[in-house]
Amino acid sequence: MSDPSARPQQAHPSVPALHAQRLDEVLGSAPEHGRARYQARRVGMVWRSKVFRAGAVTVALLLCGLLILALVREQTGPEGFLVGLGLAVLPVPLLMAAFRWLDRVEPGPWRNLIFSFAWGACAAALVAIIANSFATRWIATATADPASADTLGATVIAPIVEESAKAAAVLLIFLFRRREFSGVVDGIVVAGFTATGFAFTENILYLGNAFGEDQQLGSSGLASVTAGTFFVRIVMSPFAHPLFTVLTGLGFGFAAVSARRHRVRRIALPVLGLLLAMGLHALWNGSSAFGPYGFHTVYGLVMVPAFALVTWLAIWSRQRELRTLAAELPAYAAAGWLTPAEPTALSSMRARGMARDLARHWQRDRARGRAAARAVAEYESFATSLAGLRRRARHGAVGPDFGARERELLHHLWQRRDIAAPALAHAARLTSHRGPHHAHHGHRAHPGHRAPVPYGPPYGRPQAQPVGYGYGYGHPGSVSPTPRPRP
Repeated sequence: MSDPSARPQQAHPSVPALHAQRLDEVLGSAPEHGRARYQARRVGMVWRSKVFRAGAVTVALLLCGLLILALVREQTGPEGFLVGLGLAVLPVPLLMAAFRWLDRVEPGPWRNLIFSFAWGACAAALVAIIANSFATRWIATATADPASADTLGATVIAPIVEESAKAAAVLLIFLFRRREFSGVVDGIVVAGFTATGFAFTENILYLGNAFGEDQQLGSSGLASVTAGTFFVRIVMSPFAHPLFTVLTGLGFGFAAVSARRHRVRRIALPVLGLLLAMGLHALWNGSSAFGPYGFHTVYGLVMVPAFALVTWLAIWSRQRELRTLAAELPAYAAAGWLTPAEPTALSSMRARGMARDLARHWQRDRARGRAAARAVAEYESFATSLAGLRRRARHGAVGPDFGARERELLHHLWQRRDIAAPALAHAARLTSHRGPHHAHHGHRAHPGHRAPVPYGPPYGRPQAQPVGYGYGYGHPGSVSPTPRPRP
């Protein structure tokens, strides 16, 4: 059966891996160990230095954090701030763990997630407090109706300001960390972390003010304002802000996988996602205006179904990433970069986890075991990125740096091949031919034991594979690899 990836693609002939050539002529065969090298472009100007930019962003977020801390503490008082902080932090680990679990197939770097959370908690919250307060005061002064100003501020001003401020974090990562923002799941995770940080700061403010009100009224226990606020914001709707902003993240995620020639779509999708986020946020904030049961109606008929739909879409997108691995990686296995068993193992979360455990238990001490498991995890992540890159190239969603990015990912895989390939091959055997009981025993393999690799040698160059020079098509200094006869 011929590989569908080798079919001519008339629309995008400039993409090397999808050019109308034989697969081995495009990818070449695996190089000798140590020959693959990827040289990153050097940065000459100070303001383009990664250290300089990271330092500037960190300082800016710290200043925003100090300002928002002072504003919240001023409004809630010292005791209210501490109570609000203690209660607001409760849902944060659960939400972060949920979004990180969703990102397990191709984990994004923690620096992006930390930036997103910090932006939401500090920068976006600061912009929201200042802009909302200014707009509400201006409306109250212009209309001489403070009650209507509060309602208009909550249902119109707040959704626009807050969702725009949170969307800025997604936009920044989309623009400046484009390699690490490759699909729908990335958009969901980045948006979710941003909104979790924003909700954290906002909950401190609301719970702190509720505690101050209880102190003035002498209320306590379940009948207190603090208990009611905690139940509504922490128990019933901890997902509210993440749900709003995830709609924006979905827009950016779909734009990331759209063909580059569809410029209108790539701009319209994020804008549409932002508008949907604003609309759902406005409906949620204005639910109390629909009567005594307005809140419960919006919660039951809109928020819960929307949350279920977004959750389903997120899990479907994650499963799609796994299917992409099974569909795209056989092309690299045919060229000798991977063993034939690896695409199957890499497309199974169970086999991936088992491979990490096997690599850990095969080492003689814990330090080496942790390093081996980390190498396998990195190998899995790079392989996922490679499959996603090839899929986006098939749909015309990559830029002129496709070849360089492909070579970089292949180089990272080759560096970790000696450890990862045997573990993945053995995990593929255990998950394909044995039941759960046998697979479970595979986790407790004797330390130092090398599992037999069913496909070729575990280390070094695959057998019966011609050795080319470099990575193949488009690599500087490369020569045409020796073609293999068709099977």
